[in-house]
Amino acid sequence: MRQLGKMPGWQRAFVMTGMLACSVTGSAYLLGHEFQIERALLGNHLVLAGHGLTAMLACIALGSVLPFHLKAGYQSKRKRFSGFTQLGFLLILLISGGMLYYGPAELREITIQLHWLTGLVFFVIFIFHSLAKWPRTSSKI
Repeated sequence: MRQLGKMPGWQRAFVMTGMLACSVTGSAYLLGHEFQIERALLGNHLVLAGHGLTAMLACIALGSVLPFHLKAGYQSKRKRFSGFTQLGFLLILLISGGMLYYGPAELREITIQLHWLTGLVFFVIFIFHSLAKWPRTSSKI
């Protein structure tokens, strides 16, 4: 019997791959572009383009879990805080990512900082949510 809200193996691998690839490429670009660490390698347009493409993959992965995993997770009352926090941060990341591409130039610097700070916090919460084991509560009396 499957646990409530537990994803099939293929879906878990898809979500983990999409989110981790997006986080790794974003972190690489952050290190190269913002912090000037190996700028020629990490801060170039190819890494940024890879981040954009993996962000699209991550959005598809997120869409694959929303209909079932979110509802089942909410009903199970487990990992609600980390799950809904992730959703909030993902919304900020989607909006700020769009603003970086389509937004006004005068908001670009603050949007860049908001996007990378949110991305780093999201990555930590995603790892915690994915790997943390919560004690099972028994409903037997």
